[in-house]
Amino acid sequence: MVERTITITDDTGIHARPATVLVNRAGGFESDINVEYKDKTVNLKSIMGIMSLGIPKDAQIRITAVGSDEEDAIQAIVDVIKNEGLGE
Repeated sequence: MVERTITITDDTGIHARPATVLVNRAGGFESDINVEYKDKTVNLKSIMGIMSLGIPKDAQIRITAVGSDEEDAIQAIVDVIKNEGLGE
């Protein structure tokens, strides 16, 4: 298992558009990829799951990946978050 903690810096948090980008990117990997916020964990491949978290600005989220391509999966998700200006 690989994990990373990221702080969301976008003023609007993770809303529908960036959530869609994250879900689409996560869907390209075989690994199970999850995001945790406030003790709730959801599948990063589920748009409804991501939206249910209501992740605001300054939230710290934990992303985990388990599987054959877990290292690549985590890096890709972190890259999306940084490239979309969502966090660091």
